Amino acid sequence: FISAERNEPPDIDVDFEHERREEVIQYIYRKFGRERAGLAATVIHFRARSAVREVGKAMGLSTDTISALASQSRGRSADMIAEERVREIGLDPADRRLALTLDLTGQMTGLPRHLSQHVGGFVITRGRLDEMVPIENAAMEERTVIEWDKDDLNALGILKIDVLGLGMLTCLRKGFDLLRHHYGRDLDLATQPKGDEAVYDMLCKADSIGVFQVESRAQMSFLPRMRPRNFYDLVIEVAIIRPGPIQGDMVHPYIRRRNGEERIDYVSDDLRGVLERTLGVPLFQEQAMKIAVVAAGFTPSEADNLRRAMATFRRMGTIHTFKRKMIEGMVARNYERDFAERCFRQIEGFGEYGFPESHAASFALLVYASAWMKCHYPDVFACALLNSQPMGFYAPAQLIRDARAHGVGVRPPDINHSSWDHTLEATGGPHWALRIGFRQIKGLRKEDGDWIVAARANGYRDVDGLWRRAGLGRRALEALARADAFSSLSLKRRAALWRIRGLGADPLPLFAAAGEDEHGPEADAVLPAMTLAQEVYEDYGSLRLSLKAHPVTLLRARLPGTLENRALGDHPPDTAVTVCGLVIARQRPGTAKGVIFATLEDDTGIANIIIWPKTYEAYRRVVLTARLLTVRGTLRREGLVIHIIATHLENRSDLLDSLSHGERFLATAPGEEATRPPTIDPRHPLRPRRGAAIPRPRHPRDQARVLFPSRDFH
Repeated sequence: FISAERNEPPDIDVDFEHERREEVIQYIYRKFGRERAGLAATVIHFRARSAVREVGKAMGLSTDTISALASQSRGRSADMIAEERVREIGLDPADRRLALTLDLTGQMTGLPRHLSQHVGGFVITRGRLDEMVPIENAAMEERTVIEWDKDDLNALGILKIDVLGLGMLTCLRKGFDLLRHHYGRDLDLATQPKGDEAVYDMLCKADSIGVFQVESRAQMSFLPRMRPRNFYDLVIEVAIIRPGPIQGDMVHPYIRRRNGEERIDYVSDDLRGVLERTLGVPLFQEQAMKIAVVAAGFTPSEADNLRRAMATFRRMGTIHTFKRKMIEGMVARNYERDFAERCFRQIEGFGEYGFPESHAASFALLVYASAWMKCHYPDVFACALLNSQPMGFYAPAQLIRDARAHGVGVRPPDINHSSWDHTLEATGGPHWALRIGFRQIKGLRKEDGDWIVAARANGYRDVDGLWRRAGLGRRALEALARADAFSSLSLKRRAALWRIRGLGADPLPLFAAAGEDEHGPEADAVLPAMTLAQEVYEDYGSLRLSLKAHPVTLLRARLPGTLENRALGDHPPDTAVTVCGLVIARQRPGTAKGVIFATLEDDTGIANIIIWPKTYEAYRRVVLTARLLTVRGTLRREGLVIHIIATHLENRSDLLDSLSHGERFLATAPGEEATRPPTIDPRHPLRPRRGAAIPRPRHPRDQARVLFPSRDFH
């Protein structure tokens, strides 16, 4: 927004690939010098959780007590910890020291805690910045920060450019690279095919897991109602599901008018010119400014002040100061007072969050680009998305489940086939298969993964060869074994762990190669086979997903009366249903008035759960802590969108732990006490005893110098 009256620097935001943002930051430092460029600061304030931890330490509370108290504050909440929540965790809020702790926590909440660096706000000056404001080293290497925050910069009129990272840009760049390499299509954002009907068909069905901006619960519920058919529909889709339009009551009027259920009334020709493209509903900041000018008589300068008062991302806006002027201005121009007040309420919603149209359009471009890739090349999209983690709403387990639902074969990690990143492998079918990379294995460092690939040559024939050639330590080898990454050697988890435990001292270099052909006297030990349930349990422990089975599949016999999620569509509205699944998301938007939205996943799909505030209060601990949740409630349907209004919730996370005992412990009848599992640790039955270290072999480069002193080792 550039205005002749402003006489101040514009607000500039630029999104870069999130994995390459540091390149941009260091380029700015090199080009302008650290005496003329620095990141802005931001003041971090105490929230209830951080405050109770600090106060609890000062008051001498035990670590367990402090953790229990902190667990009662959700996310970044600044709300006080209520006494009934303290009683729920078995503590007495009347205890003098505990009561004082809670009182001091309430006093500290909201106070400044420390000075941190802004997410990407760069200050660049013509003169020396260090003569105007102190510059200090940041905690991160090669970064310097000025000691003023963004509000100070705005007050002084100092230019700030936001250098931001966007995960979807990284994903799309990697996707186009994969597309070029595996399909021979040289495309980018500019040359990607536009207006593809199949893409819009997919979005109309809310098949948008992983798609930029439209993968949230709210967006997936809105897509079948919106039914986007062109690019500008995506612009509106991005802009309308925001706190501003929702609180301004713009969503339902827009949909009713779009579906022909409500007459579009522009009131005047002046407003028709402003609101025609959005069916008479103001959705963008520019429209709010234009309404103020054409309907209320604001000058351009006053309209710009109105925009600034919308206070996007600020704690408190000043838009209420314009209420009288705008309403009286519209009434003076022959608009009805009710209409004027309704217009202002809609504009007031932007005080929470509203999009400029250009911002929505740029995001809509990425919505289409990611949807196009998912629609036509689900293998490429899944691979690129997984290699760009962490980002988005969904964990890798859900992204892989969605890829398999779209016909993409997924292969497990393997020491002879995987790279650090996820890769694509030929199948002979329409799609390439996705090979899970070493990055998915919990506890494996990138350095170890890179050495596995660098020393692989024609492949590893046994564990001993991997140990010696890649120079891996025990921790890395056990991480690979727990991830079941030795399948190409015909070794299961327990057998691989047994071999790793049998690795001895490093022999003389002359005999180092002999280990690749001899497995030692313990190689033929007969170990009990793991059950499918144990395999799945270990998969989730090491990979956070399993390709063998879904946990709910194995537990279905212990969940009588529960429906499969895919069967919900076969039931009429207002039916009482019971579902059970892994909790993959909990959301409590500020615009939802305390409503919790939960997403449950079973082996057939997902179920959307709505938990009203009263139900949440009754089952608060269950909602916040359950990993496996059973929900009884009433089915609601709106077009293709299905929700369950929860009335009763039960935490069944204990069943997940029973997976480690095997199928015979899952078969226990309801109400019957399960047989106690073996005395060995069921999760890690072959864990080496503490302190039994495996000697680390010589690094491959050092071995190479001994064995082949005249050759370079690659």
